Amino acid sequence: MDTGELLFIVSRLVTGALAAFFAIMLWSKTRDVAWMLMVIGTVAAYVETVYTIFERLGVSGNQLVIGSVPLAAIVLPNIRTGFFIAAFVVMVVRKLRRN
Repeated sequence: MDTGELLFIVSRLVTGALAAFFAIMLWSKTRDVAWMLMVIGTVAAYVETVYTIFERLGVSGNQLVIGSVPLAAIVLPNIRTGFFIAAFVVMVVRKLRRN
């Protein structure tokens, strides 16, 4: 592993951990559904980052695969985006009801 790859991994872990940490702090302070969905999406993004780094380092267990693609590689990016979509839908519905 070269210096550039190590820097890439460390930067992804540090920024993801900070985002997840502050998202969890926000979660404890708010009960707004849209914000809670954003927090869950942010934590899911960090889980995806950790999973991707484990894959890059060659650490993997028995995985379910669809064709040649691991199921986790399909689910993790889409579940994060799904939570973000749900948060945006909640906000749009909320704004439409006010008008």
